[in-house]
Amino acid sequence: MSRRVVITGYGVVSALGVGAEENAQALMRGDSGIGEVHYLPTEHHEFPVGEVKLSNDEMRHQLGIPDGQPCSRTFLLGTMALREALDHALLQNHPHLALVSGTTVGGMDVTEQHYPNPLPASKMDIHDCGASTQAIADYFGLFDYASTVSTACSSAMNAMILGKLLIESGERDIVVAGGAEALSLFHFNGFKSLMILDEQPCRPFDKQRRGLNLGEGAAFLVLEDEESALKRGADIMAVFSGVGNACDAFHQTASSEDGEGAFQAMKKALQDAGLSPEQIDYVNAHGTGTPNNDASESAALQRVFSGKVPPVSSTKSYTGHTTSASGSIESVFCLLAMRHGFLPFQKEFEDADEQCITPIFGSEYPHGELRHVMCNSFGFGGNDSSIILSRYE
Repeated sequence: MSRRVVITGYGVVSALGVGAEENAQALMRGDSGIGEVHYLPTEHHEFPVGEVKLSNDEMRHQLGIPDGQPCSRTFLLGTMALREALDHALLQNHPHLALVSGTTVGGMDVTEQHYPNPLPASKMDIHDCGASTQAIADYFGLFDYASTVSTACSSAMNAMILGKLLIESGERDIVVAGGAEALSLFHFNGFKSLMILDEQPCRPFDKQRRGLNLGEGAAFLVLEDEESALKRGADIMAVFSGVGNACDAFHQTASSEDGEGAFQAMKKALQDAGLSPEQIDYVNAHGTGTPNNDASESAALQRVFSGKVPPVSSTKSYTGHTTSASGSIESVFCLLAMRHGFLPFQKEFEDADEQCITPIFGSEYPHGELRHVMCNSFGFGGNDSSIILSRYE
């Protein structure tokens, strides 16, 4: 019999603030974290971004890291989020923990500062995606297992899925899983070259949508075998009830018109959770704000829910698209919505599109008890993932 996986802690850093409480209050007030670029050294100030409102030096100071120690912004963001997750789950001194983290940028923000000059040896070991995960693990000294997932924008969610599988297989009792991603010039200019950045705050599912706003941040969730959590007397926040991953390999960057990959991912998550579509109370959509993604995801949602789509919104209208970290950040937002009893309403939505679902929107967050919540995270190349979080009974 498969072990039941529950969530006993979480931590988050995003453009909305540092820590779960700041993020929850911003979501309930409808405050967006998207604005003019400040920390990324780019000349393209015409594109708004969702930056974390802290400099690297400020994060270093909060974490007690010496000024001379080389480290990436991805590492700093991830360490801050992971510290909150460990504190939340009362695991500050628990040995033999496993860490699974998703990222694509890794230490790119450090190495690109030296381009086109040779990279100093002191910075060579920072660039790799796995290096940022290992550095985060080493900071705490509690992890004897560290693994990195890099599947573009579905990275953090796939890290969570791997964490769930490690527990269900009996390999681990506790896995801390999520992801971290900083803004870098390389991927900022890469998205610009695809011509999918909006010069206005992004408008997912809106008829006038023109593209996405890039963001950054980190979030980690403590996944735990239910028996272990009960034995520790941990506060169980939710059940990690269902996961689904599919790769339709339709195109390097575009989604298929019928959303086949997204459809299969959501369908598998429902099957894994043992739920019917009508039992889902809310969907946190991938919802990037690009014409292609939103239409494709809408088609998939209509297929999964047979035209009776539950309340849907995209919280990227608050944080920007945090790329590899988006799956874990938005999973934490789903947990906050469940615990506080609200539905995150859509920002910047005015004009419905007949090709898209109409998200929940307005000036006040809707109240409601959430028993089962679905969260979607879709990556380039058609690597699509979906998870379901359920109220713990």
